[in-house]
Parts: sequence; structure tokens; C-alpha cells
Amino acid sequence: MRITDLLTKETIAMDLRANSKSGVIDELIAQLDAAGKLADPVTFKENILTREQQSTTGIGEGIAIPHAKSAAVSSPAIAFGRSLEGIDFESMDGQPANLFFMIAASEGANDAHLEALSRLATFLMDEKFRERILAAATKEEVLLAVTEKEIEVEGPEEAPASKGDPAPQGETAGTGKKVLAVTACPTGIAHTYMAAEKLNERAKELGISLKVETNGSSGVKNRLTDADIAEADAIIVAADTKVDMARFDGKPVIQTAVGKAIYETDNLLNRAVTNDAPIYKHDKSKDEASDSSSKGGFYKHLMNGVSNMLPFVVGGGILIAISFFWGINASDPTHPDYNEFAAMLNTIGGGNAFFLMVPVLAGFIAMSIADRPGFAPGMIGGLIAITVSGVDEVSGGSGFLGGLIAGFLAGYVTLLVKKAFSGLPNALEGLKPVLFYPVFSIAITGIVMMLVNPQLTSVYTGISSFLESLGGTNLILVGLLLGGMMAVDMGGPVNKAAYTFGIAMLDAENFNFMATVMAAGMVPPLGMAIATTLFKKKFTKPEREAGKTAYVLGACFITEGVIPFAAADPARVIPASIAGAATTGALVMLFDIGLRAPHGGIFVMGFVEGSGLSILLYAVAILIGAAVTAVTAGLLKRNIPAV
Repeated sequence: MRITDLLTKETIAMDLRANSKSGVIDELIAQLDAAGKLADPVTFKENILTREQQSTTGIGEGIAIPHAKSAAVSSPAIAFGRSLEGIDFESMDGQPANLFFMIAASEGANDAHLEALSRLATFLMDEKFRERILAAATKEEVLLAVTEKEIEVEGPEEAPASKGDPAPQGETAGTGKKVLAVTACPTGIAHTYMAAEKLNERAKELGISLKVETNGSSGVKNRLTDADIAEADAIIVAADTKVDMARFDGKPVIQTAVGKAIYETDNLLNRAVTNDAPIYKHDKSKDEASDSSSKGGFYKHLMNGVSNMLPFVVGGGILIAISFFWGINASDPTHPDYNEFAAMLNTIGGGNAFFLMVPVLAGFIAMSIADRPGFAPGMIGGLIAITVSGVDEVSGGSGFLGGLIAGFLAGYVTLLVKKAFSGLPNALEGLKPVLFYPVFSIAITGIVMMLVNPQLTSVYTGISSFLESLGGTNLILVGLLLGGMMAVDMGGPVNKAAYTFGIAMLDAENFNFMATVMAAGMVPPLGMAIATTLFKKKFTKPEREAGKTAYVLGACFITEGVIPFAAADPARVIPASIAGAATTGALVMLFDIGLRAPHGGIFVMGFVEGSGLSILLYAVAILIGAAVTAVTAGLLKRNIPAV
């Protein structure tokens, strides 16, 4: 794809009327909208401004490239505007900008579009090209300059998609130093490639051996190998977003913003070849905090599914619960308690939001594993899980269990499909994400799920029946266990495992478990808040102040509100929290209380189900658990020494 397929006469404003940064943005957005490139100009502007908040797109040398990748873009495009007088765009060099290219990339932009967009960014590093654009008298002259520049660099025929990336530099005479670089910006469209181009250009002039890895929106290109890293004298990481840093452990690394690689290129390269770079020490604990297993990633994939599923669960669950204010049968047209508004809420929450819960879970698990190509097969696999039971008298399929399996299945199937088609010619690159990946990954995932879902349904219904059959002491022990799990790591993997189990049982229409995990999750912050009030001598002044906030966080079911206390004194606070939460979990099960709302804390207590005293008993269970935590913490902690 050529740049002029995206930059057209309809998207060019030769002489901007604006005299401010905000005015330029508004005028270029209006140009794109008038050309029919935007589905929602207001949302697109929000996306542009969000990108500007991350770092200015005024890169210096008279250039500004505001850009965003947005669902509000109906068709990828480039808008161009010019101001001969210059406009203050908060550029990195402090000078006014004259040339403005607004890049509008759609969420579904294919590699060909992204490569064309990034190719323009690299062309703007050429001073002669900029001067020609600035001197152009008509829109046709602007387009001709772009076309001729593209032919000069790419050749008369359209180049393979991979040419959008700067090529690695070979060994060159001069310093004898081997330097590596990584460039990445939040959207991965413009600055990523401009920085790479500028580094390559100056390294060649200075006689420095350089290889640049780009972390762009179409993926990592020109990836640095282990051998490259082992041989490197220094590494420049110019990034405004996360890149893989663990591989650089023990090497001299210069870390900077991506814009610095464009505007302070010589300084960075000189530092690299004069050994002015600190030795990078990778903090493995940060990896473990963001991903429970740096080796596997199972937890990360699962949590990606759960976190994206939660809005459907929370919104749908609370709407269902509200519908019951008119009666438990208010949504049944044949019942005397029927209420049209209650039926509407129940349909929105249960018939739609809850129906999408499992497919969304599976879709985002698969997307975490295989990136965007995994989303569609994951959604289809999740949908099959809840609609194809294959078991007599069971209509809900394998539910949450089937969704989990479908998500991981779809993700790894998609990885295999991507690997199988990795050897296709570059000319077919654009067909991979829109044809080959979805057809084969959806087909394979769907066939496997159709074959195994009857067995999964039998297992799922068996587990649900077993849990529903529990009573008395057994059920109380389950509550004790789930409650304790909610307090072990305050929002960490164990806490999330218990909460996810509650959601799974919510999907199976067993509401006691959701009531249990929510009540238990409220206890740790509430208990420590009470402790700071009752045992003031045991806590520092900042901790007592944090206790006031913990009252609110606990009431809202934000277990993480106890983290400041646990971090300061884990040996005492964690056992106290577990004791109180486990007590509450056991009491909720003992009182046989159910809850359809999966979040909300005290704001959804009116929706609890059970006996006539269920709301009061639910509050009592939470308060007793909080009191146990408070007293236990008070007994375990020592007085703060007087200063």
C-alpha cells in the first residue's frame, strides 16, 4: 500500500487557519471528518489528546505528527496541514511547527496500512523531503513529493510490508563499537519508526555498527537476538511504553524517551560508544508482581479474561438483583407479580450481559495468549460452551468451566495457526489476519469444543450439583476456606482465585458462594480500620490516617485497602485478616445467605437473599469478622515506642 492511498487531496489543508495547538488538532480532525474517515470525531479527538498527554507529538525540526489508533476511525487516513508562519505545538526543540501530519489508524488496521503510516514517519526525517513539502504550492505537489520519495526509497512497485521497518545496519568501519537500540511509542505508529530511522541514519554517518528493534503496532520487527545482545557494547532503549528489559540484564543500557532518539540522536550514540551507560540490573520481583509466573503466564491470561468479563458480570448481576425489588417472579409474564420494567432489567442483565459473560471470558483469555487473532475463536469457543450442551435436560452447556477451556484452547490453536502460515510470501501478509487466521482458528476451536463440550457439561453440572448438595458442617468449612483465601494476599492470585470461583458459581445459579467471597473480602480493610481506632498506640499516625480510608475501601469491597498495613507488618496483619475473613465466610454459609450482585459492598447489601433477616445477618457476619480481625491485630501488634 502506498502512502497516497491514505493521504489524499480530500485530507489536505494547505494553509491552516489555526494559530494554536488545539486549533491545529481541531482543524485536522475536521478535515478527516469531512473526508468521511471518522465514525466519531469527538471520540477520536479524545484519543488524540490522550496520546498528547503521554508525550508531545511535536518532534522538532518543524514537524508535528499527532496520531491515535482508535475505534472512532472508520477508514485509516493521514491528514496534512501546513502553516508557513509556524505554530507553537509544544515541540521537543521548543520551536514552532510548520508541517502537521495527523495519522488516524483504525482499531482493525491491517499491516499494510500500518506500514504505510510508519513509512511516512521515516520519510519526514529527510530534510530535503521536508523542504519540498514546505515549498509545495498545491495539494498535487504535496502528493507528488510523497509519491516520488516513496519510489526513491521503495522502488516503482509496491514494496513488501516489511520494508516499513528500518533495516539493520551492518558492521561499518569507524568506532569498532557495536550498539543496539529498541524504539517504542504508546501507539507504535509514528515515533517508533522515526526514532529508528534517525538512529540508523546518524549511526551510518558516524561509522557506528547499529541494529534497531522496533516495537510497533504491527508487532516487534528486527528483533534483537541473544547473540546480538551478548556482543553489544551498549544498548539504547528509547521507549515510552513497556518493552522486554529482562534480556538486557548485566549490559550497559541507556534508557530514555522515544522522542530523545529523534531530537538528541548524536548525544545518545556518543554516550553509547564512550561507555557512558549504566549497567542494567533487572528487577525480577517486578515481573513476578505483574505476572504470577514469569515462566508460564497462566494467571496473566486468566486474569485478562476475568478482568474484561467483570463489567458484564457486575452490571448484569446488579440489574438482575434490582429487578427482584418487584418480586422474585416479577420478570415472569404469567405471574401475578409481573412488572414490565423489572422484566426489562432482567432481560438486559440476565438475558444479555450474563449471556455474554463466558464468551467474553474466553475471548480475552485467547487474546492474551495469541493477541488479537485469538479473540474471535475465543469468543466462538465460549459461545459454544454455553449453548451446545449435548446433555439431556441441560441447556446451559459447560458454563464457566467450558469458557476457561475454550479460551486457552483458542489461544494456543491460534498460535499454531499463526506458526503454520508464517512461511507465506509477503504479498499475502495482509490476508493472514482477515482470512487465514480467523477461518482456521475458528474452525479448529469450534470443532474441538463441539466434540468435548458434552463431557465438560457433565463435569460442570456434576460439580454444581455436588456443591449444592453440601450442607451443615461441610458448607461452613467451604465458607471458612473461601473466606480465608480472600484475605491471604489482598487482591493477589489466591484472592482472585476465590473470587473467580464465586463468579463461576454465580453463573451456575448458586448464589451463596458469591455472598461469601464478597463479605469476606470486605473484612480485612474494615478490621484494620477498626483496629486503628481501638488500638491507637499500636499504629503510627500515618497508619491511623490510612485507617480512615480503609473504612471506605472495606465498605466498597476493595480488599486492597488493607495492603498498607500488611506491607508494614505482614507477620501480624495477614494472620489477623485471615482469621476475620474466614470467620465471616463461615457465618455467611451458616446463615444460608445468597447474593446475585458480584460487586458493590454495602451498596448491594439490599439485594441479599435468604430469610427475612438476611440483610441484618449479612451485616452481622461482616461486623463479627471485622471485629475478629481488629482484636487479633490489636493483640498481636506491639505498642509504637514513644518518640
